[in-house]
Amino acid sequence: MSGLVEIKSPSEWQSLLSGTTIVVADFYADWCGPCKQIAPIFQRLATQHASPKKVAFAKVNVDSQPEVAQQNRVSAMPTFKIFQNGSCIQTIQGADPTGLSQAVAKAVQLAGAGKAHKAGFKTPGRTLGGESASRPSSAVSSLQLGNLLSTLISFIGLYLVSFFSFDGQKAAEQSRFNVHNAQQSQTAASGSRAGFGSGSGSGSGAKPSGSSTRPQQRAAFKTLADL
Repeated sequence: MSGLVEIKSPSEWQSLLSGTTIVVADFYADWCGPCKQIAPIFQRLATQHASPKKVAFAKVNVDSQPEVAQQNRVSAMPTFKIFQNGSCIQTIQGADPTGLSQAVAKAVQLAGAGKAHKAGFKTPGRTLGGESASRPSSAVSSLQLGNLLSTLISFIGLYLVSFFSFDGQKAAEQSRFNVHNAQQSQTAASGSRAGFGSGSGSGSGAKPSGSSTRPQQRAAFKTLADL
């Protein structure tokens, strides 16, 4: 029968339940009159809605498969059970074509809704909170970039200030306008004149002059006010 799965063993039944999202099962008996009456309707529904791995229609003969019938607590025929992911979600007892058709239509919608729900989360750019999550990330990146530039500018400014301040101090110490440098030059000149005036016999007199100039040589430039 097209679209129908005739269950031959409990293992086949379990395999169908575990491998199919929706399973619509018809528990019947060959000697049951109402089962024979509704069988064409069940066949038509199977032909219309059966889909591999998604929706399956199974027929279970309670006489040849009593173990499967007992596991599902079937006590009257025909009994239709609808399973979703292996769990029974609806039971219909008796030959009720309208009730069976409505139940199958709802079950098929469940199988389609489950697929659409998963696909919606896989669609790029439509994930939950995807767009709003990117905005805080951009704001954090901008803030980090601003902090980096601010730190870099501060570092360069401090470096330049220190650089020019150091050169200014060095130039001031070596400048000929430095009063300490002028005093040292005058002292050195007077010492030289005294040495030449005293001659060779007064060489010992040059030593006090040399010693008197040593404290002045240790003087160091401190501030610009000393210029």
